[in-house]
Amino acid sequence: MNIFRKCYCRTFQAAFRLALPLLPYRSPQLLSGIDRVPKILRQQHCTRVLIVTDADITRLKLIRPLQQALTRQGISWFCYDRTSANPTTDNVEEAKALYLKHGCSAIIGFGGGSSLDCAKAAGARIVKPRQSLQKMKGILKIRRRLPLLIAIPTTAGTGSEATLAAVITDSVTRRKYPINDFVLTPDYAVLDPCITVSLPPFLTATTGIDALTHAIEAYLGNSATRDTRKAARKAVHLIFTSLDQAFRDGTDIRARKCMLIASYYAGCAFTKSYVGYVHAIAHSLGGEYGVPHGLANAVLLPSVLEAYGSSIHEKLRQLAIAAGLADRHTPRREAAKRFLDAIHEMKTRFGIPSAIPELRKEDIPRLAHYADREANPLYPVPVLMDAGELERLYLIFLRKEDNL
Repeated sequence: MNIFRKCYCRTFQAAFRLALPLLPYRSPQLLSGIDRVPKILRQQHCTRVLIVTDADITRLKLIRPLQQALTRQGISWFCYDRTSANPTTDNVEEAKALYLKHGCSAIIGFGGGSSLDCAKAAGARIVKPRQSLQKMKGILKIRRRLPLLIAIPTTAGTGSEATLAAVITDSVTRRKYPINDFVLTPDYAVLDPCITVSLPPFLTATTGIDALTHAIEAYLGNSATRDTRKAARKAVHLIFTSLDQAFRDGTDIRARKCMLIASYYAGCAFTKSYVGYVHAIAHSLGGEYGVPHGLANAVLLPSVLEAYGSSIHEKLRQLAIAAGLADRHTPRREAAKRFLDAIHEMKTRFGIPSAIPELRKEDIPRLAHYADREANPLYPVPVLMDAGELERLYLIFLRKEDNL
């Protein structure tokens, strides 16, 4: 990246970091189980609610206990379950239409990050009916209070229940973009490990590494604060001590609870300190090919960290200590290597590939341009890269036969 653009990016990021203490960040009120949801709705005088989820959740009947709890309390519910793995503008418009058709006054996002993001974006369109999602792209474009929003994550990875962001894919262009506004933070978040026990091992692994990515990128970024660093370290510790057990035994409630808490902490960290090039590249892959976000992050994470080089060794040493891989006497470079090696080993244990089969070499310049546009100047990454430099990262994730 040329010196002038670097100066612009760093000036933008520095100004944003100085503004952090003045911005109206908030956290959702935490609930321990879905049985608390009807009482909250009653207190808020909400008697008709839209549930936003996906077809797999409906098919597996994971949503049945929530629906029964609402029915027992006389609360009418209407379910939108067509959310795709990377929620689209069409998904959002369909959910919005269902909400308005039935005169709902609250939204429950039930599922993975896709369902939660779709619920957030639907809420945004409900309060800003004349503004397209495309025009909400970026920072603080909504600025109107959403309907009561309750997030119930069924995976431990995205942290969307704690964040002010929603990531949406344009149904026409297949471009994936983030929408960031304080009003998108849910009012309530339900962290119920019992809901996550049926999550298959591979999804447990990829969503868990998704949470790890959030924690690491928030920690490495130049906008990290004392509070976000603390939250990120807690998340890293919980993931390294719980993810393997949750992968091996999905019925282990303690491991599932720890992973939900880790995902929440990681979400709290990155909603203030932002993410980095792992996410920018992953979003381009999700928009273009429909690669699930957690899987993309899991594939990309260690290679992107290695591309940052020695500039992040001290911070990786601190995370290695949090993960139990090093102590304060371990040399910086050695601790950083242990941490990166541990992520590679984790990927191997969980059967996570090192390439993106859908990625085509001829698409890389265009995808790198998208990633560059998303990340710069907003993401306070430790090392700045332009589209040309990002192209070299994409090449790492081609299948070997495609890279000849």
